[in-house]
Amino acid sequence: MTENKTKDYDLTIVVPVYNEEDNLPRVEQVLAAYTAKASVKACVLLVNDGSCDASLQLIKDICRRQPQFFYISSARNHGLSTAIAAAASVIESRLTGYIDADLQTHPDDFELLLPHAQKFPLVTGIRAHRKDSWGKRQQSKIANAFRRKMTGDTATDTGCPLKVMWTDMLRRLPVFDGMHRFLPALFMLEGAPFKEVPVRHFPRTAGVSKYHLSNRLVKPFFDCMAFRWLRSRHVSYHIDSSSL
Repeated sequence: MTENKTKDYDLTIVVPVYNEEDNLPRVEQVLAAYTAKASVKACVLLVNDGSCDASLQLIKDICRRQPQFFYISSARNHGLSTAIAAAASVIESRLTGYIDADLQTHPDDFELLLPHAQKFPLVTGIRAHRKDSWGKRQQSKIANAFRRKMTGDTATDTGCPLKVMWTDMLRRLPVFDGMHRFLPALFMLEGAPFKEVPVRHFPRTAGVSKYHLSNRLVKPFFDCMAFRWLRSRHVSYHIDSSSL
C-alpha cells in the first residue's frame, strides 16, 4: 500500500465534486494559487461523488499536474455528508478544511479561519452579503431558524461551505445522510466548541446548483428529527487511564 501523502501536510482541503466539469478548471487554478501561499502547509483532496460527466477524468488530470492535489472517487453518488465522511476516513493531516467546488466562497478566506483552529475544533464561516437569489436566502433563513430551534446549536449559517475542523474530532462524529447540516451540533455533542467567522460570498459562475426547495427545506426537516433521535441516545465515552 502506498503511503498516505496527506500526513505530510497541516491542512487537507476537501472539495466534494458531483458533475462539476465546468467548475474544475477554476478549482485547480484558485486552489493551486492558495496552497502556494497558505500560512500552513496545505493540500487538496478532490472527492468525486459519482459524477456522470467528465469530472473524474478532469480530476485525474489535475492531480497529475498538481503534486499537492489528490483524489478519492466513488462510482455512485452518495451525497455531501458521505463525501465528507469518506474524506475524513483517509485524511491524516491534523486539520481538515472544506470548500464547495462552485467556489462561492474563496480559499483565501481559510486564512480568516485558521488562527482560531488552534483553540476551536470547528471553525465555520458565515456568508456575509450573500450573492444568492432572494428565494434561496429566504429558504436558508427559514431552515437555519428551524434547525436552531430543534438542535439548540446557536450556529448562524451551517450551510456556509467554508470550514476548518480537527480531523480526529471529525472522525468521531456519527455518519448519517444530512450530517453536514449539523456539524456545529454534532461537535457540541462531543463537548467540542465551535467558532463562527464572517467570510466573503460570491455568485456561482459555472455549473448548476444541486440545491432546491426539497433538499433545502423538506429534507432538513426530517434530518432534524433524525438528529433529535440521535442526540437522545448519544454516548460520549472517554478513557481516563490505561495500561496498554
